[in-house]
Amino acid sequence: MIDPLRQKIAAAADVIVIKVGTRVLTKEDGSLDTSRIASLAEELHQLILSQRKVVLVSSGAVGAGMDRLGISERPTDLARLQAVAAVGQSALIEAYDLTLRHLGCYSAQVLLTADGLDDRTRYLNVRNTIRSLLDYGAIPIINENDTVAVDELKTAFGDNDRLAALVTNLIQARLLVILSDVDGLYDGDPCDPNSRLVPTVTTLDASVLGYVRDNQTGVTKGGMASKLEAAHMVSSAGEHVVIAGGRVPGNLARIVAGENVGTLIVAQDKSLSSRKRWIGQAAQPRGHITLDAGARRAIEKNGRSLLAIGIVHTNGQFVKGDIVSLCDSSGTEFARGLINYGSAEIESIKGLKSDEIAGVLGHLPYEEVIHRDNMAVVTSASTSKD
Repeated sequence: MIDPLRQKIAAAADVIVIKVGTRVLTKEDGSLDTSRIASLAEELHQLILSQRKVVLVSSGAVGAGMDRLGISERPTDLARLQAVAAVGQSALIEAYDLTLRHLGCYSAQVLLTADGLDDRTRYLNVRNTIRSLLDYGAIPIINENDTVAVDELKTAFGDNDRLAALVTNLIQARLLVILSDVDGLYDGDPCDPNSRLVPTVTTLDASVLGYVRDNQTGVTKGGMASKLEAAHMVSSAGEHVVIAGGRVPGNLARIVAGENVGTLIVAQDKSLSSRKRWIGQAAQPRGHITLDAGARRAIEKNGRSLLAIGIVHTNGQFVKGDIVSLCDSSGTEFARGLINYGSAEIESIKGLKSDEIAGVLGHLPYEEVIHRDNMAVVTSASTSKD
């Protein structure tokens, strides 16, 4: 059934980022499912034919490496996992490329790490490269660089959900589609026949997060928690997300047609600038500053700059121009920004009014410790308010 909202979102999505998880691309024994790769490549080709630009964030390097090396069990130690992934990265892109070239498309392998987007110049270079590939009509196939990034390999579900969100915000794509081994977000355990699929999420609040977390232990079930965190990153920047089953043939076509497939997470706010997306998500903080309740309220609710009077204390060594985290008294991060003063200077002027700074430092280089134009609110999905 066509949903008018979904149809409107899909129609505006001229660039789509698609993330496909390991369990979608592998068989029960963990090896690569080449028939599924071929089917997905054909679906991507159909999107290209509909005059859309497509970026694929694909897991599956370890499964591809197991196939190529003739290994039946996934290695458990990190070094061997990284070695298998290194072998598998070429096999994975080859599997996609064989089908895409047969269909008249081209693929391009792009290996990234989330930390690799920390530097502003590198961030812009990656963005420009991906955009150029899209202009050439190629499909960038992006994967976490498993040979240097350990988090994905140490966990059952890797960091590619977050990487897909970063890429979506990097190129300001209007839609992120996360293809999973479940059909979307359920209001309970997906294996429970009494659980129901949640078709639309308008606010990622505690009630939504409660669907995927044990209320007593807080332990996540499967990979849905990481998908919702990725969805929060994208929707809070002003774009939309669909989480849907990745093993259902034709699901991508149904999504871009506006059909009720999976779970739609609607954009939470107006679209953020590329600069604020980098500040709030890609850049890594060099330290953090604790603020009082009034300063948090002024920044989070009223869009104000950070002044010295609202600072309680600092943690870490940083210099002018670094990214720092802004935290409340409980240590919860709620914003990030480009700092105008080094950590030593902040310690000297914290709690002061702006007109008192010159008396301490001998001059007043900036009234604002962080200007609002150089700041982004980053409250995570796990700490979102009802």
